[in-house]
Amino acid sequence: MNVAGSGPLALPPLVLASASPRRLALLSQIGLVPDAVDPADIDETPGRAELPEAHAVRLAEAKARLVASRHPGALVLAADTVVACGRRILPKAEDAATARQCLALLSGRRHRVITALALARPDGRLTERRVISTVAFKVLSAPEIEAYLASGEWQGKAGGYAIQGRAASLVRFLSGSYSAVVGLPLFETASLLEAAGIAVRTGLRTGVPTEVRAEGRT
Repeated sequence: MNVAGSGPLALPPLVLASASPRRLALLSQIGLVPDAVDPADIDETPGRAELPEAHAVRLAEAKARLVASRHPGALVLAADTVVACGRRILPKAEDAATARQCLALLSGRRHRVITALALARPDGRLTERRVISTVAFKVLSAPEIEAYLASGEWQGKAGGYAIQGRAASLVRFLSGSYSAVVGLPLFETASLLEAAGIAVRTGLRTGVPTEVRAEGRT
């Protein structure tokens, strides 16, 4: 793992358990480049009566454990982001009809964006954090919804939108963590990694993690 400006460190490899280019870019924003990116392919279907926060935490922990089993001795960082209206978990939009339904539901109202983090350590411990942000859209006209759908930015996005793109012009209120809404809360990510010995904020080693040699997957 590279920590910008810190030089080589005798630390376990860092594996990002996500295929999201946004999460990779957010890590680089705080000077971190993972040794490997190994997405977890798991069933993300909500359980019966499962609440949004519990769903996000369950998936983040499942991703971390699965990828950690493939990278013994590594630090594995996983995350999951859920968009929720009340108790309802909005889907990842895979088609325009789903995205249109999500945007119509979110129009003119507040919703929650829940991002859960899980960090699997070489010794088998797993630590978790969660961040809940509140986002409110303006009342969206039919032409505004269709214009956003035409951008294609909704594809594969929870709730049918990406706040880091054109949807930013539709958001009238945000309380919480912008980076969490994008997909990776940077304050909490830095805190988890520093507790594991990776000094994100100072460039100096903060802990004494176990030194290992891991077989990384790319």
